[in-house]
Amino acid sequence: MSDRGTERESWGPYPLILAGAAVGVVAIFLMDPRWGGFALGAVVMVAAALRFAGYGGQLSVRSKATDVTTLAAFGFVLVLTSLLLDNNELKAFILSLFAR
Repeated sequence: MSDRGTERESWGPYPLILAGAAVGVVAIFLMDPRWGGFALGAVVMVAAALRFAGYGGQLSVRSKATDVTTLAAFGFVLVLTSLLLDNNELKAFILSLFAR
């Protein structure tokens, strides 16, 4: 007989991150894509911070370093992309950095 049935699965902050992502997606469709993308990126960065702090639960898929790096990078790119939408001055500045 195994003890697998008595083990409780830790969900941790997963429902909070899932609810935040749902709010971000709804904001993309109902409000403004910029704010929805910003909210979605912020939620992904919060997930990275929670995973870094040790509150993995169902957020832990790979090693801690890989999870934190991946979530933080994707969250940052989402936030940056949402800020670049309809902001020509910031877009020109970012493009000039890469043109060098």
